[in-house]
This record gives sequence, structure tokens and C-alpha cells, in this order.
Amino acid sequence: MTDGKPCKVCNFTRQKSYGLAVPSLGELKVKGCEFLGINPNDPVTVVLEDDGTIVADDAYFLCLPLNTKFMLLNAKETWSPVHRMDGGTAWIARDSMLIEADSVDASISEAPWWGLAQNLKHDLAGIILMSEEDLQTIVDAPCPELALALGFHDKRAQDLQETLQRVLDRREEERQSKELLQLYLKAMEKEDGQQEEPIQPSQEGSGHVDQPDGTEVDSASGFTSRTLMVLKGKTNPETRLSTEDLQMVVSRGVEAMEQVLSWDNNKTSVLLEACEAELTRRLKQFQDVQSIRNSTNLDSIRQSTDRSMEGDIESPAQGSD
Repeated sequence: MTDGKPCKVCNFTRQKSYGLAVPSLGELKVKGCEFLGINPNDPVTVVLEDDGTIVADDAYFLCLPLNTKFMLLNAKETWSPVHRMDGGTAWIARDSMLIEADSVDASISEAPWWGLAQNLKHDLAGIILMSEEDLQTIVDAPCPELALALGFHDKRAQDLQETLQRVLDRREEERQSKELLQLYLKAMEKEDGQQEEPIQPSQEGSGHVDQPDGTEVDSASGFTSRTLMVLKGKTNPETRLSTEDLQMVVSRGVEAMEQVLSWDNNKTSVLLEACEAELTRRLKQFQDVQSIRNSTNLDSIRQSTDRSMEGDIESPAQGSD
């Protein structure tokens, strides 16, 4: 007796799924109809569950990998992908059944990103109106759960998170460039002898930074809610912090930041080392700009001195004539 081939069968809604071991395509139809509650007298078509390819003969059936999943269809049923974004009622019903079957954990539905994901599921264009804090919340959400909430494949949810992360990184780079330009302009004003408003000691000591209206500052840590969100982000948070925030993080030290972030010593130390390296890189960049500025001023002074000396030499010669 030939050993049966392990495989799986499901109905067109994918609500019911069973594992079988059958030696032939005919036996798959018989047992599949029995388990799925399909009338054995009705004509049944066997297709691959993942792409809808029709399996018409035993030769093709036997060459398929073990544990291949098949879908059994009667005359009135058709194959459709798991996530069909065409608004069809069959997809809406199947999506609802899948979520019910998966029994979404209450802790997931109460997560801060869940409500944002549900809003995006009904109107993905609403993402352009989200704040940076909300975007960071979506980026930091667990990818499989986010995919379930949005009705996406895992890969599409991952692509969405990576795209949003690039948007946040680009915005932070723009802020850093603006900040560097402001520092450069202040340095130019000092060199030109213009009076600059002194920094208040109380602000410098506390690491206070003027924040845009509507940005909430945590009174216990002194960081804004967005800064705390960035610090706890997944990848390279130091590149998305302002220079003032980097200085504040480095000056706080490991022990203080452990309490702010609720992390262990090792993870906090790694973050502080990265922040210190990023701060050093930015300061060097600023010093390089300063050096170019100073070099340009020095050349101008030399040229002016050379012209003055040439004028002093020519004046006696003209007088002797």
C-alpha cells in the first residue's frame, strides 16, 4: 500500500482547514469534501491555496512539496487571494472571520498604535495628517500585529514602517541642517562684532530648549514626549535628536538615563556612547565650517594688506617725479 502524501485542504473562505495524508488527487477530493462538508456528488475543483493554480492530474499533485495547502471549490465558488484590496464583500466577510478566529488579544487592541492603525485601514491617506509622534508610534509597532490591524501582508506592513522611518529621518536631517546653519550665522555675527544675547545660566544648566507650541515636556525627565519616543526607537535614535538633546543625554550620564528610559545599564551605555559619538561628529562638522570661514577671512585680510603695501610703495615714486 502506497503511503499517503501529507497535505492540507481548506474551503474558499479559508475558515476551515484540515491536514490530510492521501495517495492521489482523487482521494484528496473525497476526503477533502468529507472534512469540509461539501457534497461529494457536486463537481469539485482543486487549486493551490496560495495562487489559485488548478491541480488537474495526479502527476502534478505528486510532484508538489509535502504539506502543500489546497483549496476545494464547487461550481459557484472562485479562488481569491487572502488580502484582496478591491472592496469586495467576500473579502470583507473573510477579513472579519480571520480577525475573529485569531482572537485579537485585548492588550494589543489597547496599544497606542492600534487606534492609529484602524484609522489608516479605513483611510490610508490620513497618514499625511499624522504628527511625528504618531508616525513614530506606527514605526515602533510590532510588524505582525500592525499587518493584522491594517489588513496587510507582513511584507507590506514592513515596507510602510520603513518608509515612515525614512520620512522621520529626513525631517530630522532637515532640522539638524537648519540648526547647523543657525550656529554658523551666530558665529559670523560674533566675528563681525555684533552683540549677541547671552545665554541664561539657568537655561544652560537645566538643558532647557525652546519647544514649539503644543509639544509636551515631561516634568520628571526634562525631555519632550517626542524626544523620549525617539530615544526608545528601534534604530539609530541618536541621528534623529537635536544637538541640544544630545548634549542633555550625554550630560545626564548612564545612571540618570537608566531611570528616564527604564532600561538596563548595558543598553543605556550603548545608547549614550552612540549619542556621544554623534555629538562629536556634529561638533567637528561645525568646527570644519568655522575653519573654512576663518580661512576665508584670513585670505581677505592678506589681500587687503598687500594692496595697502603696494600703495605705500607707489606713492613715494610718484612724488619724486
